[in-house]
Amino acid sequence: MTDFLAMPDCVFCSLLNGDGSAEWLWRGQSASALLPLRHGWLALGHTLVISNEHAVGVQDVSPHGIQEVALLVQRVAQQMATTIGASGVNVLNASGPNSDQTVDHLHFHVVPRWADDGLDTWVHGRSSHELGDGWFDELRGGLASTISDPS
Repeated sequence: MTDFLAMPDCVFCSLLNGDGSAEWLWRGQSASALLPLRHGWLALGHTLVISNEHAVGVQDVSPHGIQEVALLVQRVAQQMATTIGASGVNVLNASGPNSDQTVDHLHFHVVPRWADDGLDTWVHGRSSHELGDGWFDELRGGLASTISDPS
């Protein structure tokens, strides 16, 4: 049995529930890995790691859920090096409104990389959104108030 909370009309929840077809690399208790639709592949081996718990993004997933997803991302990346010779990976995520997230379910793209593979996944450009004075201290203070042990 998996740690699975389904959300109606969520494509990943439907796939986790057995509705539809997917190329699963791994089905775990709390996190799973599958291949994206072929037209969306950035490279051969491109893998999606998803939370079995429905959460839109990193902001609302449970601590256990994000830990399990991160561990599976690491294992997928390690196997990409071992089995298909990827010398590196890009780990991509968009979480929440205005992030360009296309599926409202926590997922990470793990994209294998090789020397001179011609792929550029690095962000180009910069946000034009302005913040007022004091944003750094507010962010730092807010973060400190949510963490009991900063180490």
